[in-house]
Amino acid sequence: MLKIYNTLARDKQFFEPIQSGKVKIYVCGMTVYDFCHLGHARVLVVFDMVVRWLRALGYEVIYVRNITDIDDKIISRAAENNETIDVLTSRFIAAMEDDAAALGVERPTHEPRATQHVENMIDMIRVLVEKSLAYAADNGDVYYSVRHFPGYGKLSGKSLEDLRAGERVEVDTHKKDPLDFVLWKAAKPGEPFWESPWGRGRPGWHIECSTMSEQYLGEHFDIHGGGQDLQFPHHENEIAQSVGAHDHPFVNYWMHNGFVRVDSEKMSKSLGNFFTVREVLKNYQPEVVRFFILRAHYRSPLNYSDQHLKDAKLALDRLYIALKDITVPEKAEIDWSDKNAKIFKEAMNDDFNTPEALAVLFELANQVNKTRSVEQASLLKMLGALLGLLQQNPQSYLQSIASAEVTEGFSAERIEQMIQQRLAARKAKQFSEADAIRQTLLEAGIVLEDGPQGTTWRRQ
Repeated sequence: MLKIYNTLARDKQFFEPIQSGKVKIYVCGMTVYDFCHLGHARVLVVFDMVVRWLRALGYEVIYVRNITDIDDKIISRAAENNETIDVLTSRFIAAMEDDAAALGVERPTHEPRATQHVENMIDMIRVLVEKSLAYAADNGDVYYSVRHFPGYGKLSGKSLEDLRAGERVEVDTHKKDPLDFVLWKAAKPGEPFWESPWGRGRPGWHIECSTMSEQYLGEHFDIHGGGQDLQFPHHENEIAQSVGAHDHPFVNYWMHNGFVRVDSEKMSKSLGNFFTVREVLKNYQPEVVRFFILRAHYRSPLNYSDQHLKDAKLALDRLYIALKDITVPEKAEIDWSDKNAKIFKEAMNDDFNTPEALAVLFELANQVNKTRSVEQASLLKMLGALLGLLQQNPQSYLQSIASAEVTEGFSAERIEQMIQQRLAARKAKQFSEADAIRQTLLEAGIVLEDGPQGTTWRRQ
């Protein structure tokens, strides 16, 4: 059975959908005022992987990933660019979709935009006001009264006493309490607005996801996902809004992927240490970037560096080299009784453990290199497909990288051949020959590293 680490429970739990055979999942998407960076790419790829695996298990999946197309940053950027908000957001939505497609991310079932659901947001805010969980301030804003919701802080593990004004909570003299957060913002001169019972304005950020998830998945659904940075306050506020409005559970399983880090700091636009997907794809094939993201467990930090991406490329090359010159059936089904398939399934069912699942692919690649078995090569490709990997033609993939690598001295294919020659020499106890192969590669700037999963290599 599938086990998922539930942030709310702080433990792995067996997954049981609300409706047998069907999974409803909502993931917080992008705020579209700029190009996606690698942190955004991780969210896209991670939850694409989750949805792929749920479908592989036989579930019918309804996957919703929203788009925030109205907020302060969008308004500010449009003004800076002297363009309309619609032109700005349309451009970056198209760019996001291009980036996602390049990374092999399948389209969600629904991709609602905030501006399409403002009336629904007004309706939910009205309910919260009627239940005394929200109030209209004298400046035209509407705020959620955090202290009136007894469960606030359960997701993030924060108590109201921990949330002091001036730290992570914006101080606003119009609030009754510094902890309260905005549901509706009164329009400032020149800003876009919608009519509401509280005057002209626009929704706050948090109310968007409570409303859009309800519109497409209902008031109670299975999985809610997003980046770790959304756990507080965004997802905490979603719970307060949705549970407060409906008086019953909102989401059964909360999933959060870890940060992408650069020099031990979270990659973010506010810190100015981000790399856009488009910048990275100038130097690395999209599948290499996807492999790099999946190589780490989704809850772990992902450390960005050129060296880590180069290592990912070399590792992916090894898998494609194993498939080279082997014609696998176009249509085949995975034999889950196969030992390697079983281990792969166990890894994925253990909270989507992609590092262990990828280790199975490398074990299969080693076997294919030795036996040239069509059956094993077919299994390698089919298991790779469940992660969105290894779907290119191996010859085409290797040819596309060959010219650049040859200029560095040795092609990836030649290096793998020499590694196999070294392995054969060691098995035959011809250690001087094995050492000579290692030394030849080292003199060419190629370092071999022996480990439990076999021999890997990298360029110095």
